[in-house]
Amino acid sequence: MAEVAQQMERLQLEVQSLQAQLQARPTATKDLSLVSLIPKWAGSDKAVPLHEFFEAIEGSARVGNWSEQDKIQVATLKLVDHARAFYNGNLELHEPNVTWANFKAAFQRRFRDVRTDQYHFTQLQMARQKSSETPQEFADRCRSLAQRTVPHVENQELQKLYYEQAERMLLSSFTSGLLGNAGKQVRYALPTTLEEALKIAITVDQADLQERRSEAFYLRSQEQEPGSAGRSPSQTNHRDSGRVRTQYSAGEHTQRQGRQETTRNAGTREYRKCYECGKQGHLARDCFTKRNRVNSRNYSKNNGTSAQRQRPTGTPPRDWRRSTGKKNDRQAGNE
Repeated sequence: MAEVAQQMERLQLEVQSLQAQLQARPTATKDLSLVSLIPKWAGSDKAVPLHEFFEAIEGSARVGNWSEQDKIQVATLKLVDHARAFYNGNLELHEPNVTWANFKAAFQRRFRDVRTDQYHFTQLQMARQKSSETPQEFADRCRSLAQRTVPHVENQELQKLYYEQAERMLLSSFTSGLLGNAGKQVRYALPTTLEEALKIAITVDQADLQERRSEAFYLRSQEQEPGSAGRSPSQTNHRDSGRVRTQYSAGEHTQRQGRQETTRNAGTREYRKCYECGKQGHLARDCFTKRNRVNSRNYSKNNGTSAQRQRPTGTPPRDWRRSTGKKNDRQAGNE
């Protein structure tokens, strides 16, 4: 009986120690809520690189305690467009015994980039900021192009050198591709890192935006207020500078028109001859003698006098000569 009692006590101690170990060990649960952090992948040029898509799945799997089948299922759920069509057409990927390594290798063979490194280098060097792009958006686009120029190797030291080279090319492309005042200021500053160049570009861009807003505000205030009383000196100077710019533009436009008119009429107007008065320099339709004669006739008609009194002495009327000529012709025919 004593031996049985000792064995029972020993078993109870073992059970208690096992319970304590289970309580101290954290329970491994599967966290599938991390699926929402993985982006969808379409397999197009605008999508994220394939290796980034797989790295996001593998990182979430380590945190969420996923199995290989869980990673395959999550990757399948995130496929869209061309990637989904490739998965549906490849029956080997639907088998239950497919591994995560085989799944990755199949997609890497299908969606590998067939373009050469020279193509990606050229795209990065020719990158230019669009009119609708902010400096931050342009920097993101340049960074995406720079990542495609980096080869992936197993040697960590060599991979680090490739990344450093890509960073230098990224800074050069971003600095040369910026437009406007922001690009000039960045090139004057000669930044050593992309973060420094981006900070300068954003600061200058915001300053230009604030200046344009202030100018629009001053213009609206001048249109609303008819008088100049109560305006600040900066507003007055801005108004004067705007007036000078307007006058300069108007004067330049007038001079341009004068030059065009002179060029168009050079060699023709000064050598034209009027068939009314015989003088040079104008045409018959612009002759002042013809205008005076027409005005005189109109004045005579309005005052009840005939046009014959205004003719020089000895000059028969045009209608009389015409009628006389017809009468003489009839008489000659009768004879």
